[in-house]
Amino acid sequence: MRLPGPFIAFNPKDDMAVLDAALISQLNQLMDRVTHPVELVMSLDDRPESAQISDMLEQVAALSANITVRRDDSAHDRRPAFSITRPGSDISITFAALPTGHEFNSFVLALLQVGGNPVKLDEKVVAGARAITTPKNFVTYISLTCQNCPTVVQAINAMAVLNPLITNTVVDGSLFRGEVEAEKIKATPTMYLNGELFGQGRMEAAQILSGMDSDAGASMAAELSSRKPYQVLVVGQGPAGVASAIYLARKGTRTALIGDRFGGQVNDTLSIENVISVPHTEGPKLASDLRTHASQYEIDMIDGVRASELLPTTDGDDLVRVRLEGDAQLSADAVVLATGAHWRQMGVPGEQEYRNKGVTYCPHCDGPLFKGKDVAVIGGGNSGIEAALDLAGVARHVTVVEFMPACKADEVLLDRVDQTTNITVLTNSAVTEVVGDGSQVTGLHYDDRATGEHRELALDGVFVQIGLMPNTDWLKGAVKLDAHGQIVIDDRGATNVPRVFAAGDCTDVPFKQIIVAEGAGAIAGLSAWESLIREQSTAAPKGSDAASTTGSQDARKGEPQAAMAR
Repeated sequence: MRLPGPFIAFNPKDDMAVLDAALISQLNQLMDRVTHPVELVMSLDDRPESAQISDMLEQVAALSANITVRRDDSAHDRRPAFSITRPGSDISITFAALPTGHEFNSFVLALLQVGGNPVKLDEKVVAGARAITTPKNFVTYISLTCQNCPTVVQAINAMAVLNPLITNTVVDGSLFRGEVEAEKIKATPTMYLNGELFGQGRMEAAQILSGMDSDAGASMAAELSSRKPYQVLVVGQGPAGVASAIYLARKGTRTALIGDRFGGQVNDTLSIENVISVPHTEGPKLASDLRTHASQYEIDMIDGVRASELLPTTDGDDLVRVRLEGDAQLSADAVVLATGAHWRQMGVPGEQEYRNKGVTYCPHCDGPLFKGKDVAVIGGGNSGIEAALDLAGVARHVTVVEFMPACKADEVLLDRVDQTTNITVLTNSAVTEVVGDGSQVTGLHYDDRATGEHRELALDGVFVQIGLMPNTDWLKGAVKLDAHGQIVIDDRGATNVPRVFAAGDCTDVPFKQIIVAEGAGAIAGLSAWESLIREQSTAAPKGSDAASTTGSQDARKGEPQAAMAR
């Protein structure tokens, strides 16, 4: 579902809607992929975004004889909006948005796919989408700064191209604020299917299809369970898991890389400046680069699945098995656990009740929904202070609530807070409850730890930024965990269970950094490969295709590298 090359994001100034020369040049290189007629149908009003949409579509249409544009203000219920249609068919994808930022790629990809460029999804998802026989009308609310929204938008759009019974209307929440407030939408993406709430947050294509059609989900689960054992199964698609899978594939090992969110927590990071040799990147781009790199190797990448149980070996069968949600099961000679971490929760009354109803964990994704509102950021570390500074640009007022007597963030960030007039910092304060009116957050209660006084704060949103927790609940009783729920590993990434290795933020390594996770993933992958090599002295691993060793050499150590398993 990725574009065929790097793309410049379209971020127009308020007074300029035209695409610049560099972006026009990039788009022009893709126009030979539009082999079917495409009509862009727009409905406009008197807002500035309407003029920008009109200018953008006219410029795009000028690049190909197969693309036309026309205005019909009665064509859409929302204005401004436009549809990408294929004349003579019922295929139609609608954007009630000026698709800039992260969503510009979604627009270009939809344009190419409606225009005949092949949809690239897992073949099981393609078959399942085409098998849908009843109308599935999605409305997907997004924000243009949301890193997770394009994954959902592009997946549904792709299925809409495969089957005209599936439609998708992408709605920018900041452009239709009244609608968002009426629906009490406090998180992006939020998806409605045939008028009913379908889901919130990042979902892969396979998960969306399973939610639409339980039979399709059961069919995909059965197919996964029927696969022969792998040599190594890597659970987790973040930096640690991808590094592990790449090193294993380079050793000629038959490897699967599974997960429910390619890139993991990387997707939630706006700016990354500490990956050595890469001075600056953004989380979604790094996640895309990880996939691109992994795609160069013979790795079975299974998206949209979540592990639910690590099964013990049985008598006469020493395969390691992993059960997936939905009753699928995969097996392998060895397993690498790289499931990463998730945002730590406050654990106070009201937090779960109002999650995605004002309680959120991603300021970049959901911040635009709180334009002109009063919000709180829980946590005074670097992530909390960075979130506060980010939110200060859209919210009316931001209150940082820090448990300790002083914020732990870097001084350079705290200096910026001191210079930002709409940020207040409350230290030595313990949140005791999130309160609301039953449908959305209206405030929070906290205790002043110095005086013992109980206080209330009226709010529209609460952004929790108090660190991470390992994704290891499903492993309790299966492998050794420390008091913090982290997987205990040795210096080679081995757990206390034979042929089960682990790497990254789910383990007890002291530093949770991308570059540390990648290095740990490489160690765990090489350790898993070495464990298989040792077993080969007596018998070939059960997941092996008996690949022969070639004369190719490792780039650094000159050791023989096994041929790629076919």
